[in-house]
Amino acid sequence: MSKNLRKPLHDFHFIFYQKTVMATRITNKKLSKSSRAWMQEHLDDHYVKLAQKDGYRARAAYKLLEINDKLKLIRPGMTVVDLGSAPGSWSQVAAKLVGDNGTLIASDILPMDYLDNVTFIQGDFREQDVFDNIMAAVAGRPVDVVLSDMAPNTSGFAAVDQPRMMYLCELAVDFALQTLTDGGTLIMKVFQGEGSDELRKTMQGQFSKLRSIKPAASRARSKEMYWLATK
Repeated sequence: MSKNLRKPLHDFHFIFYQKTVMATRITNKKLSKSSRAWMQEHLDDHYVKLAQKDGYRARAAYKLLEINDKLKLIRPGMTVVDLGSAPGSWSQVAAKLVGDNGTLIASDILPMDYLDNVTFIQGDFREQDVFDNIMAAVAGRPVDVVLSDMAPNTSGFAAVDQPRMMYLCELAVDFALQTLTDGGTLIMKVFQGEGSDELRKTMQGQFSKLRSIKPAASRARSKEMYWLATK
């Protein structure tokens, strides 16, 4: 069996735990009707089932897979930094794409279970010591791609959620501008709404090219888009 097709035992445990906990929560009578409906929809979701079958930690893996299938932004031998990486589905995808000769560095405030060929640095990349640890892992190599699938814990109130999301986007943009090599790309999730037009205009002056894509795995009702900004 090829290395890329092997699924570590802890990934199977993660998937089993995720399925069991979700199923248990659906039967919890303390949950609201809308919460139970959302969880049932989640379990019935095509990409959730596919992620469980393929060994990915979250359905978000298929968003990055589609983006890269179309644009080939992540290639063997590249150096990639994944911001807000937990639980690790984008890191799983990117690590396979860069291969054994590439470098994948992931960072998150939350812990993330071990992944082959991934250097994980836990902490807030806004803090100098965490940023320095990330750059030490980069070890002088040009950073070809910065990934950001970051999103805030949503409250359901756009007036609260949208500014939080814009702040995370601004942090990702700032990190990318500091670290990307010329011709490198930031792949970033954005919520369309207040502040996104202003951010896009600012980025158009900072990057040589800016494109948008909404992958099929992104739910139709979601405001999320993915911006691809080339330095």
